[in-house]
Amino acid sequence: MFDRVTITYRGAKYEIGRGRDYYGIWMTGASRSQPVERWPETPEGWSAAWTKFAGIETPDAVVPVGRGTPRAGSAAAREGENPGQDTTRPAVGQPGGTARAVAAAALLGAGVVLGVAGLFPAYIGGSSLAHQADQLIPHIAYLATWTAGAVLVLLGGVRLRLGALLSLGLSAVTFGLFLADAGTAIAGGGNAFGVGLTLSLLGWLACAAGSLLAFLAQPAGQAGLAGRPGGRGSLARPRGAQVGPFGMLVVAGRGTAAAFAPAWDSFTLRTAAGQSQSLTAGNAFSNPGLAIVGDVAVMAALAAVVIVAALWRPVRHGAVLLAGAFIPMAAQAVSAIVQASGTASPTQFGISSAQASQIRLTISSGLTPAFWIYCGFLVALGVSCVWMLFTPPPAPVPDPSAAFGAYARDAAAPDDLADEELEDDDAGDTDDDAVMPDFEPAPRHTAGGAGDIARPAGLARPAGFQRPAA
Repeated sequence: MFDRVTITYRGAKYEIGRGRDYYGIWMTGASRSQPVERWPETPEGWSAAWTKFAGIETPDAVVPVGRGTPRAGSAAAREGENPGQDTTRPAVGQPGGTARAVAAAALLGAGVVLGVAGLFPAYIGGSSLAHQADQLIPHIAYLATWTAGAVLVLLGGVRLRLGALLSLGLSAVTFGLFLADAGTAIAGGGNAFGVGLTLSLLGWLACAAGSLLAFLAQPAGQAGLAGRPGGRGSLARPRGAQVGPFGMLVVAGRGTAAAFAPAWDSFTLRTAAGQSQSLTAGNAFSNPGLAIVGDVAVMAALAAVVIVAALWRPVRHGAVLLAGAFIPMAAQAVSAIVQASGTASPTQFGISSAQASQIRLTISSGLTPAFWIYCGFLVALGVSCVWMLFTPPPAPVPDPSAAFGAYARDAAAPDDLADEELEDDDAGDTDDDAVMPDFEPAPRHTAGGAGDIARPAGLARPAGFQRPAA
């Protein structure tokens, strides 16, 4: 199955555009199954592709292809300008794109400020996050990630997209977590809904809006969803060797989501009389109704983000989206470990401190097998994220037309013997017979699996193309 190719500019002999995850140059009118030369889908890659294209094409023959493509020529080839940029939408570097990026970063910053302010007042039931280490750690992780996203958005270019994807993944998963907290507070009634929770919810809303706005801001010179330079990314089905890692990533994501629901906390209560009782807590479906909705939203959002990240191209950008969803789930695991290492209060089980002292109650905390299963899937998810992050871009594939230009033999020069009078072996023969010299067949050449390519005499080598790397 051939990659989808979108041509941006066409000249007399060559055309330039975008394939799947790369920019390339093709021969005009030839098959587009493989480009003559290709570059990675980055601003630098586009710059190199345009430089090559401008060097091998006649400037006056270059015309734009498609609606919204700027006219090529001396103005389009100015240094620092991306001729392949989609001008139908604002890009960073243009007024509309810059304004969006700044507004997105401002919203993210405001959300972080609100989130920090929400750490200190009462959150749920009169207790603040700052006084609960197991609850404080996840919120610090959220705020740090949104801060990193805001910084990346302000840096612009490719970093703007990375910051948007990181913040979007985090916002999608934390929506359910904050909804579950709000549901727990509402079910508690009275003053259970604290000021800290209100500030934190407003902070999430601002960060989510900033993430979406950053995603809509166009980074200059990036690949679009429809294959046009200037877009935000693309989705593509895995093929070949990518199918295995894709399957492992999806399984890890669904396993992590499913293992989030069972009870994680294990408690053993013992009295001085030798009586003991084991209890578990934390089952998502034993919470109040709105809290259950929030927990289900977390699982659904995680599964969806994992699939989208696995299909996202470039793969490294999909890894950043996945990292945004991975961070809050990892923070939940750290929170559970911190909580299990602390001392449980007897009031959690409906026992007053006086009663606990009277019966000499001791409580030991631990974690259930479901939690360790969750951690196993979470580790697999993290490994997949790292694998995606360090996956190199696809290597250029040697093209028959490139091999043709690199390995074709120059046309043979006229043979001097053709113009000479040669003596016949028969002395009596006075005719001037031209003797055809014996020519050896040209050696057969292959390059990068391109196959044997014979070049007709007199056909010139395409100018400007180099021999493909071995």
